[in-house]
Amino acid sequence: MKSILLIIISFLILSIFSCEGKNADLNVLKNTEQIVMDTTQHKHTNNLINETSPYLLQHAHNPVNWYAWGDEALEKAKAENKLLLISVGYSACHWCHVMEHESFENEAVAQIMNDKFICIKVDREERPDIDQIYMNAVQLMTGRGGWPLNCFALPTGEPFYGGTYFPKDQWVQILNSVANEYKVAPQKVVEYAEKLTQGIKTSEILPMVKDKTPFSMDVLDAGVTRIKKQFDYVEGGGDHAPKFPMPNNYQFLLQYYYHTKDKEVLDVVELTLDKMAYGGIYDQIGGGFARYSTDKYWKAPHFEKMLYDNGQLVSLYSDAYQLTKSPLYKHVVYQTLEYIEREMTAKNGAFYSSLDADSQGEEGKFYVWSKEELDEILKDDYALVKEYYNVNSIGKWEGHYILLRKKDNAKIAKLFNLSEEEVAKKIDKINTALLKERAKRIRPGLDDKTLTSWNALMLKGYVDAYNVFGEEKFLKAALKNANFLANTQIRKDGGLNHNYKNGISNLDGYLEDYSFTTEAFIALYQATFDEKWLSYAKQLTDYAIAHFYDAETGFFFFTSNNAKGLVARKMELSDNVIPASNSSMAKALFLLGELYYDEDYSKKSKQMLKNTEAQISQYISGYSNWGILMLNNVKPFYEVAISGKKAHLKRQELTENYLPNKLIVGSIKESNLPLLEMKQVNGKTMIYVCYNKACQKPVEEVSEALLQIK
Repeated sequence: MKSILLIIISFLILSIFSCEGKNADLNVLKNTEQIVMDTTQHKHTNNLINETSPYLLQHAHNPVNWYAWGDEALEKAKAENKLLLISVGYSACHWCHVMEHESFENEAVAQIMNDKFICIKVDREERPDIDQIYMNAVQLMTGRGGWPLNCFALPTGEPFYGGTYFPKDQWVQILNSVANEYKVAPQKVVEYAEKLTQGIKTSEILPMVKDKTPFSMDVLDAGVTRIKKQFDYVEGGGDHAPKFPMPNNYQFLLQYYYHTKDKEVLDVVELTLDKMAYGGIYDQIGGGFARYSTDKYWKAPHFEKMLYDNGQLVSLYSDAYQLTKSPLYKHVVYQTLEYIEREMTAKNGAFYSSLDADSQGEEGKFYVWSKEELDEILKDDYALVKEYYNVNSIGKWEGHYILLRKKDNAKIAKLFNLSEEEVAKKIDKINTALLKERAKRIRPGLDDKTLTSWNALMLKGYVDAYNVFGEEKFLKAALKNANFLANTQIRKDGGLNHNYKNGISNLDGYLEDYSFTTEAFIALYQATFDEKWLSYAKQLTDYAIAHFYDAETGFFFFTSNNAKGLVARKMELSDNVIPASNSSMAKALFLLGELYYDEDYSKKSKQMLKNTEAQISQYISGYSNWGILMLNNVKPFYEVAISGKKAHLKRQELTENYLPNKLIVGSIKESNLPLLEMKQVNGKTMIYVCYNKACQKPVEEVSEALLQIK
């Protein structure tokens, strides 16, 4: 294994050229909408031509004999005693496409790959279960990971070497070295693979904690004290670059502020949200956020837009508006949802996955401007835009300008002797003109597959925006998407599928699909009082318990017990740019326990939280969703029951207030929900504020109910 270990050392130098983190750079060299399915027009066509994933289809005409993950490839590897070369990426990954262009489209390189390996191409967004295993392997070997992920494994799937992006010459060297190692010393390779696989199975697992000590705010206070040292108190976010939005962190901090009134925490949340909304990471004229900023100023993103980011950020900015009433946050929510409706929503209400950073082979070309373009389009308004969007040294980027803000409308109004209202109207008009002009450009590639988990995050974003702003169109979009998930993605056996495209929904769902959808359906029930959404939520949770739950640890596996062909079943415990599926499931169980008075749900939720308690105090930024659940356990959590003909009006009035420690149930007629039983009062609409299964005196006015919520 000496030669392989030497290769690993060289990988550490090159790993900076990869899409790091839980997600990554966006930069597609091919617009998937333009892929020609007539194979006669291509010199090479491989097995990926039969797939629906845009990322896999991008590789369908490589000279590499790619297979999708499945029995055919695995059985072929075993039959021919060939090593597996498992290459993982996604359509929005810049370095994935660089490596494709340099190596996978090169016939000489492809010949080596075809001769010596069975080559499997994986879309990590469709198959996060596979990505988890082989990413974990690379991280154990090298200490870091990213995409593209290239992992070598035994014919039976056990990995023994891997890395991220490799330039062509080094990639050829690695191909030959790895194949030769297996040829001359197969037993050493097998032994190393077996040890590494055992490490994969046992890593990232927390044991069941038997301690019954009550939860304490001390844990959260300690975590917040640590994270305060990592804040950027000038530009917001973390004190390093690149900067990721990390919406769940700020959701937790908003709730922590609500309970503690720690002004420093609120200040840094507002600073971060303001800076992101003003920065180049936000599409100033079209709405929506890019994945991350490459610098500490939120200026230069990689321009990719991911559904899961925008879904969570709509929720975050809605909640922040509910607390602060900042007009900027309302603007961000409305403009972002306009973008989602315009560019990311299918006719059936499903949401697409992502937009590329590139068009015409250039990163950001679709989004940036020249002075000449802006002057020609805007004419008399150019001077205003130049100041408002910093068409100067601040916004300059690679010969063009990223539109971003530094001054609020009041300062701009003073500079141009206008009222703030006049500035707002002019900017709306200018944005409309620029958006119309931008639409004439060649568009970035669209990854038009639908993923259940990401759709659920966007669905919840719409629900949260509806609760805060009362816009019926937000609720309409939420219901359309929810009906798509219920009618198309939920199977007859009660299970849930992960993917959808062109009428095909064929991948068994992962824990994130169940947990995020359950949370979204519970939120939708609270916005509509339609109990069918609670029924779906309970059904999905019961299915997850039956097929994902591990009684030994008290956690849930990421994959169902029906999953086949994987060398390990992983558990996702730490929160990242997307909350961990286990923290999401623990929150869902908490809410269902409250809704149905179900002790089993509640006990499971508490046990999961107890298992992670030590990690929360040490690393709250990686356990922020768990932190929200802990707040619900250590602070009063209220059930608010509204019963009567005006239940919906009372609900809407109540949700104008930021009250993160509450669950709303309601009905205009009799209901069998435990929280609503025996609460009808002779034509009156009554509000019951309950805590720990005991209700206070019912009241008729929301203002009176608010006094009962401390």
